[in-house]
Amino acid sequence: MGKQTVEALIEGGKATAAPPLGPALGPTGLNIGEVVAEINKKTAELKGMQVPIKVIIDTDTKEFTIEVGTPPAAALIRKEAGIDKGSSNPLTDKVADLKIEQIIKVAKIKESALLGADNKARAKEIVGTCQSMGVLVEGMDATAALQAIDDGRFDEKITSGKTELSEEELKAQEEEKIRLQEEMEKRRSEFEAKGKDILAKFKEDTKKSRKAMEEAGIPMPIINELAPEEKAEGAAPAK
Repeated sequence: MGKQTVEALIEGGKATAAPPLGPALGPTGLNIGEVVAEINKKTAELKGMQVPIKVIIDTDTKEFTIEVGTPPAAALIRKEAGIDKGSSNPLTDKVADLKIEQIIKVAKIKESALLGADNKARAKEIVGTCQSMGVLVEGMDATAALQAIDDGRFDEKITSGKTELSEEELKAQEEEKIRLQEEMEKRRSEFEAKGKDILAKFKEDTKKSRKAMEEAGIPMPIINELAPEEKAEGAAPAK
């Protein structure tokens, strides 16, 4: 009995017969529409995320099974937080605030891919990913959240495996996300105004302006927007 495996990365719940699946499945003789429908059924809860899948085919009987992998932890965090992307400056700009239940949920989904020996250790790994994305946990930055986990503050919830939030908690979370976004936009406007003042002071001298902006604590993405680095003369164009 021969086996053939087709692997692909698809958007959860939205696989189609177009590339990459269609061309890969065509030579197998399977009913592509049937395979796609089954994939979408199995990945329906992962809509909006890139999901690795495997179609394992019995080449004799043409029967198939589908194995669904898990999206990256960052993608799961974005889904729980209701954001499209993490912060470009995570040390200062926070884009969302997750509850410990949501951390537990992501840790459960990613359990087989994490190194932690128990639920608490795996939850801490997910908190570490939140740090690089500018996502708070229970109103705390990652360092404080990790300490709270170590101190046993969330032991009851971690032990029980609670992963769902009430309607009130979800509403409060959305309000907090809006507050964080408004705060981030206000801070960005302040940085931009300060950067423009520096540009005017140095009469558009890019090198001096960039140095002064860095010393003023303006985030590098904003510096690059206001005063892009000058290319060295004779430099080869980027390929």
